[in-house]
Amino acid sequence: MKKSGASQEQSASELISKKISELGDWRGEILARMRTLIKEADTDVVEEWKWMGTPVWSHDGIICTGESYKDKVKLTFAKGASLKDPASLFNASLDGNARRAIDIHEGEEVDGAAFKVLVLQAAAFNSSGKSKPAKKAKL
Repeated sequence: MKKSGASQEQSASELISKKISELGDWRGEILARMRTLIKEADTDVVEEWKWMGTPVWSHDGIICTGESYKDKVKLTFAKGASLKDPASLFNASLDGNARRAIDIHEGEEVDGAAFKVLVLQAAAFNSSGKSKPAKKAKL
């Protein structure tokens, strides 16, 4: 696995596992479940450790980050605004032009199959080389 931002002694995957273990509560359980779903959806996903302790999953670019807060686990899809979300999993960061996020609070469940579809879409979008559509010039 790629070590982007990881120490020389530990890989990004090891650091993510350590973070999950250190959380030791429902947030660690959710982060571990979402990590498993990401890896099941995209077997070529690369785990990275960036920004002083943020788990990142990439495939030809960032798919999503996994952050833990006191009251939620936030999975932010870097290009979420470009993805179809028929199951309406995105419930945060909806106002921006690029990112979309899924906030998961204690006791909440995320539809695993729908989440895997988002992961696959994000990987395919990254691999396609598509960028944000150009804005039309104002006349």
